Amino acid sequence: MHSYNKPDSTSNKYNKLPFYYGWIILVVTGLGMFISGPGQTYSISIFMEPMRKSLGLSLSEIASFYTFGSLTAATLMILVGKLFDKYGGRILMSLITILFGLACLWMTQVSNSYEIYFGFTMLRALGQGALTLVSTSLVAIWFIQYRGRANAFNSLGSALSQAIFPLLIFYLITNLGWENAWAVLTFVIWGCLLLPAIIIIRRSPESIGLLPDGLKIEKDSSINQSDLEVNWSLKEAMKTPTFWLLLFASTSHSFIITALTFLQVPLFESRGLSAESAAQVFIIISPMIILGSFCSGFIIEKVAPRLLLGFSQIILISGMLFIGTISTNWHTYIYGSIIGFGMGFAMTIGNVIWANYYGRNSIGAIRGFVTTVMVGSAALGPLSFAIIVDTTNSFELTTNVFTLLPLLCLIAAIMAKPPVKN
Repeated sequence: MHSYNKPDSTSNKYNKLPFYYGWIILVVTGLGMFISGPGQTYSISIFMEPMRKSLGLSLSEIASFYTFGSLTAATLMILVGKLFDKYGGRILMSLITILFGLACLWMTQVSNSYEIYFGFTMLRALGQGALTLVSTSLVAIWFIQYRGRANAFNSLGSALSQAIFPLLIFYLITNLGWENAWAVLTFVIWGCLLLPAIIIIRRSPESIGLLPDGLKIEKDSSINQSDLEVNWSLKEAMKTPTFWLLLFASTSHSFIITALTFLQVPLFESRGLSAESAAQVFIIISPMIILGSFCSGFIIEKVAPRLLLGFSQIILISGMLFIGTISTNWHTYIYGSIIGFGMGFAMTIGNVIWANYYGRNSIGAIRGFVTTVMVGSAALGPLSFAIIVDTTNSFELTTNVFTLLPLLCLIAAIMAKPPVKN
């Protein structure tokens, strides 16, 4: 539970700022989203081929290590969410940053299946899971009315991460080898995020005498948290049908996008294109993520989130079906545009809708449970795709089969009406 009505002794200096301190918090959360890159599939996928060939593994073998590592990481997210509610983002983000750097350092010396599995578990738990969970939960804590646009700005970190890290990693591997590339990433993580997390992050606006969105407290007014939003505990939220409909509707992007990203190099090679083209497509994906995030971020303040979540499924289906037409480099730009826009569009909705529906009080526990399912579905995607591709020798057939998932998620999203608390 967050402390909402106990300002500390330094609250005056935050009130005297000419702007809301939450916007400074947003800069650090955006940086957190950026630094999560080495634990995200778009970065790990660039390591896959050189690591696989160096260690003598098949595609299915390395995909299975990645899958089981991600599934293990998923189970840790409920704990991370509860720790966020108990200790706040400042302590947790600082600790995650230190451990995340150590995880990259671990990857420099992996040589057997157990070491690879442990490394993938830590990368996924700390980068893709914990760092993203803490960053997005902090945005939910600091904003209510402007939560959509705040999450849109926060997503700039993810978009820049997808644009920069794959190419940076490709360059590092080419010139230094994959082991030294992991070592460089360790110091990038520590150098960029550790001090900002310690110095700038604060637990909540109320903890420093402020209100969400920079609302002003009048002398004669007594604003309660209940005036701002309705709050649910995780246990209460799980008793509503909406919770489970939303949870299912959110799985398609993590499952399918992770699979397509993880297998992007062999996917493009199967279409007659190079591994370099697979890395370069992230340059297109990145600005389209920004565009998609800002579109949904501002629209969601006026349009029902569940309808936008449903629309994001249609975008995903379009990108999946387009794979069968890819044959030249310019086709990859269209593919990257569709996938990137859809990713950004869905990302902001997913970060906003849970706090809008269930409030801020237990956002860590709720998002921790949700992240467990998201990381789990992301873990199952690459292995499921890899097995079917190995069996059928066809990426096109595989993606066509999996279009059933976003179709079902579309129905679930439309049915997920806001819960009503008695």
